[in-house]
Amino acid sequence: MNPSPDIHVVDLGPDGRLLEETSTGPRPVPADRLDDHFAEELAPPSWATDLVVYVHGWQTKPESSTNAASRLLTLAAAQYRTSLYPRLTPWLPWIVLIRWPSRSLPFLRGYRRIRDRAHAMGTEGHAARVVGRLLGYLDAHRPDPAAPPVLANREGQYLHLVGHSFGCRLLCEAVQWAAGEEPLTLGWSTPEPHGRPFTVDSMLLLQMAAPRDAFAATFTALAEAPLRGPVVATYSQHDRATGFWHLRAERRTGIGHAGIGTTPAPVSAIRMLPPGEPYPLAALDHRFVSVDASDVFVRGNGPAGAHSDHLRPESAHLLLSLADHCR
Repeated sequence: MNPSPDIHVVDLGPDGRLLEETSTGPRPVPADRLDDHFAEELAPPSWATDLVVYVHGWQTKPESSTNAASRLLTLAAAQYRTSLYPRLTPWLPWIVLIRWPSRSLPFLRGYRRIRDRAHAMGTEGHAARVVGRLLGYLDAHRPDPAAPPVLANREGQYLHLVGHSFGCRLLCEAVQWAAGEEPLTLGWSTPEPHGRPFTVDSMLLLQMAAPRDAFAATFTALAEAPLRGPVVATYSQHDRATGFWHLRAERRTGIGHAGIGTTPAPVSAIRMLPPGEPYPLAALDHRFVSVDASDVFVRGNGPAGAHSDHLRPESAHLLLSLADHCR
């Protein structure tokens, strides 16, 4: 049962396979039935203007992930009423929540274990292909927002990706899977490509648990991936999970602590703006955008620090700004 008509839950197993509920419990969906399963269980509603795929992070219980998705919807609904988004008329989001087994103890060994699991799910396992097929299904079954009649009346559905912590890695693996050997997909200031498995309108990575050079060393194909909009990653110096603990686990600080480092394309470095201050298009219209949230993501108890302080009005403002600039 879904927690809200605006949220649909998708579960992945430890190997990245898509799970379905049966009378005897969850079981993997065969690869040749993925599209049929999506058609049966995951029809984007016609009333939705924006489809948001949200992947939770480390140490997240299933009920906590649904609460996080609901909280993001609530924050976005409240922020939308500020009237800072003239092209969002209206904003009617539908969230696909991707849940995956992210719980592990103790802290440092658990960090390494889930890091390795998230990577294996997306490379040796099935997560990249499953999530990539999911994005392709959503893309194929939404009205094309780039079609001329749609631009005239501002209808259509836009596709946004939002990840937190290790969930960002799963999203990056899925988008990279779709890059293949097709021609380049350029940013917002260029036309949308055709003939790709899917096209994503924006990608928001909140406190990403990956080394600062991940986009140059690991997710190298993101610069050529089916992304019409930018890859936007937040960071906070109060995030100890991707700072202190990431340094000990990987001998390098993480993106969520120090921001995006080396990339195949120039990085725009900006600060996270308060909910009442608009983001100019020029600040976000880049392939990679590193957002300093050190003044915003400050709360947190325990060894992770402010790693999970990402569900804030400022985050909703950033998501809505990306959605607004897609139009």
